[in-house]
Amino acid sequence: MVNVLIKVATVGIVSGNRRLPGKNPAQGCQSRNRRLPGKNPASLVLIPNLNSVLDGQRKKIMENDVQRSLSSRAAYRRADRNNQGQQTKDIEDGLFSQGRLPQDGLMKIVWRRGFIRLCLVVGILWMFLILVVLLFHVWSCQSSAAFISGICRRDSKLFIILDNMGFVPKPQHRCPIPLSDDPDAVVIPKRETPDTVPKSLSYILEDELAKSEPETTPLFGGNQSWAQREESFKLNSTMKVHCGFMKNGGAEMDAVDIKYAKKCKFVVASGIFDGYDTPHQPSNISLRSQKLFCFLMVVDENSLDFIRQNVSVREDSDGGKWVGIWRLVLVRHPPYDEPRRNGKVPKILAHRLFPNAQYSIWIDGKMELIVDPLLILERYLWRGKHTFAIARHKHHQSIYEEADAIKRRKRYARPLIDLHMKIYLYEGMEPWSPENGTLSDVPEGAVIIREHTALTNLFSCLWFNEVNLFTPRDQLSFGYIVYRLAGSFKFFMFPNCEYNSLFILHRHTREHSSVIEWVKSLDEFKGNSSGLKETRGGLGLWSPYPGDLNSVELPTVPRTLQAG
Repeated sequence: MVNVLIKVATVGIVSGNRRLPGKNPAQGCQSRNRRLPGKNPASLVLIPNLNSVLDGQRKKIMENDVQRSLSSRAAYRRADRNNQGQQTKDIEDGLFSQGRLPQDGLMKIVWRRGFIRLCLVVGILWMFLILVVLLFHVWSCQSSAAFISGICRRDSKLFIILDNMGFVPKPQHRCPIPLSDDPDAVVIPKRETPDTVPKSLSYILEDELAKSEPETTPLFGGNQSWAQREESFKLNSTMKVHCGFMKNGGAEMDAVDIKYAKKCKFVVASGIFDGYDTPHQPSNISLRSQKLFCFLMVVDENSLDFIRQNVSVREDSDGGKWVGIWRLVLVRHPPYDEPRRNGKVPKILAHRLFPNAQYSIWIDGKMELIVDPLLILERYLWRGKHTFAIARHKHHQSIYEEADAIKRRKRYARPLIDLHMKIYLYEGMEPWSPENGTLSDVPEGAVIIREHTALTNLFSCLWFNEVNLFTPRDQLSFGYIVYRLAGSFKFFMFPNCEYNSLFILHRHTREHSSVIEWVKSLDEFKGNSSGLKETRGGLGLWSPYPGDLNSVELPTVPRTLQAG
């Protein structure tokens, strides 16, 4: 329509501007405005109004073009804002939350940015708190304050409370044991006489001092002199040594238990003294091992009464007492004042309690055996042709490290531990080093696996004599006896993680300690008015030593590990 009007207007303009002959322009205009005869007036009005129509159409076209331009620019801006908002939204969705934010949620964006800053601050503070706690733990393990150092002591009340509240992480300290698959398939090797000395071993059974002085009370370990002790370390084909069980010295077994023990060739032994535990039943025991092994639990009278009060004790027709698979072996008249020292009798002297046993496995009374004993003998003795096996300590390799840990954990009188270590250092026992030819001087004594040969029996006697003469901390004496036998005693020290896979450890039913463990000075023993000084054990710490110990300085022990 617009094109038609434009064309008509163009024709009208051209024809209107054409000059007529003999007329001036004004007359032409007048003649154009005059009405022609025989013509329609509407057709005459159309041409003069075309200019105004065209002007209006041009304005509308220009207005439409402007509107289109403005609309396209606004749409472009909106699209650009939408793209930016979507990008911001995607970034925020990736950083903060699972749900997507609305495009206009400015306050939520601000809130979430503040929230991530808060999370970062909290995370930094949490890491700082963990670092502070770790540094405090390291410091507390080296502290001499009893309450603070109790954090490192697994048997302390503070540690137990924290453990029950879930604040103590459970260490992963077990590893698989390369055991045989089937106990029934294990071949028991034929025993051969080892080509070692001594060939013959006998024991001193009567205390010479008690024999010469009738008023003197016989001691279970005897009155071993310093000269007798030194002579016992010299290996000979035939030897006779102190090995406990002196006449009238205590630790007597009932006749019914002696009779039962005589038939035991394979023994799993344990012990409970002073009534601080009840027997834990072994698991995973094959029928073959149940028939082959005697499971003997050595107890004193206090422990037997305690066990009867807490678990069911069955009595057989011969008078034997049983708790599950365990045969209770009563030892009357405990030989020592210190319960810990009494516990060393069945632990170290199993060959004396059960003289007909060929093999024995000792496990502490607070442990539950979870591996078949026949598989244990095959793994730790027969496979490598060993006669004695014990685990290495988890933390320490030197006896001086262990002694320092004992003092920090208050497991025995500090001055007596120092005196014990000074004697060993004076006699040439240096701190452990790889050149010693052993993995460690400190064992985990809770599990002992041995064949009862003359040499292993001698080692056990010498080990016990040190426990009888000095402190009851047998881990301090083990490495010393190995040192004094100068490589003649061969043993298998297996990894600590395998040791922890042999049993499940249970807590004592009550705290097991004595006042002597808290002594800090020798002055506290003067006059023995407090009853701290033992009367039947540890007498070597009070006998004049044939050497100058005043010049001995104990080696410095770096406390890089916990007091474990």
